[in-house]
Amino acid sequence: MKLNRRFLLSATLAVVATAHADLASLFTNVQNNARASKPRLPSIIFIQCHDLAPGDLSCYGQTNFQTPNLDRLAASGIRFTHYTGGTDSAATTAQLLTGKTSAAAPGEPNLAQRLQLNGYHTGLIGEWSLAGQPWRLGFDEFAGFLDDAEGRNYYPESIWRYDPVGVITNGRAEPFIGKRSLFDAQGNVGGRFLPDLVSKMVVNFVKNNVPDHSNHYKPFFLLVDFPAPRTAVAGADVFPVPSDAPFTEEAWPQAAKNRAALITRIDDGIGRLFEQLAKSRQTNNVAIFFAGSCAPEKFADTNLNFLLPAAQFRSVKTPAPHPLPLLAIWPGWIPPGQVCPLTVSAVDFAPTALDIAWARPVKELEGISLLPVLEGNKGTNIPADRVF
Repeated sequence: MKLNRRFLLSATLAVVATAHADLASLFTNVQNNARASKPRLPSIIFIQCHDLAPGDLSCYGQTNFQTPNLDRLAASGIRFTHYTGGTDSAATTAQLLTGKTSAAAPGEPNLAQRLQLNGYHTGLIGEWSLAGQPWRLGFDEFAGFLDDAEGRNYYPESIWRYDPVGVITNGRAEPFIGKRSLFDAQGNVGGRFLPDLVSKMVVNFVKNNVPDHSNHYKPFFLLVDFPAPRTAVAGADVFPVPSDAPFTEEAWPQAAKNRAALITRIDDGIGRLFEQLAKSRQTNNVAIFFAGSCAPEKFADTNLNFLLPAAQFRSVKTPAPHPLPLLAIWPGWIPPGQVCPLTVSAVDFAPTALDIAWARPVKELEGISLLPVLEGNKGTNIPADRVF
């Protein structure tokens, strides 16, 4: 029988606010300092992909290729059929973090900062497309890119990194802020394919930040802004990929083979995340969300349009909101096999995450917590005819 989460919360000690960074790193498995005793709050992972439409995934009806790991996520949790974001990836990220379609008030904390105050270790991997610096706006760790142009480079020579213990000076750990080279010992970057690198960093973050007795079960919040499968050149059908396998023999345009292979590699990364969560025994205490951040650009080559229905492209004739995929899994809390027909938006994630984290509700947010929907409660306060 499922226990009432609010009753459990009232029966535990209040979460002590903290904004200090742990010593966990995306690239090294350094243990963090012990903190005061906390209730075992769930960790939260939100992964969003640039230019990914519902029709890109076989759980939404894609028949040209399969995405088995994302299908598994959908079958084990909930699939939303009416999810929208902003006009572009940056607008969607802003909605995710502020819980608003309008601009946040000056000095108003974002979701990462609110979760920090609720005892979470926070990380961002991928593209930061908003104003300011992520390490000053609620993220204890950051690895990725600071603008759209950097994020379109599928073979980057370096990435931006904020590591709270990245430099040892006179025996003392100090933060590293700057660019880290991705050249290997032979001076090559060819093996550093961006989507694979992002997937690897996600696995490392999860591995390095296991809530256990050494950190008093400190949970984490990880936002992954996957700069794929968008084109490498805006307005062109250019999808770099190390190999077009397993679609090499398909009678498709080369760009279609490459894009399908790219989405397959993202799906493989989700599989490696599942494996790491199982290996570190975190499967039952982490809520995972997977979504598109914005609809794909219309393919310049009309021969590629068989990949997606016309309504799922981003264009002047079909302005936002565009349909986006949204999947969620949280074993023990989200019943498997759900399909939600309600209209939901990126602004709903912030209140949902705060609810999952047992944090105090924020009245100023425009979004609505989806937790009742996730838990299979049909008596939700989300209107059936809700429109964004």
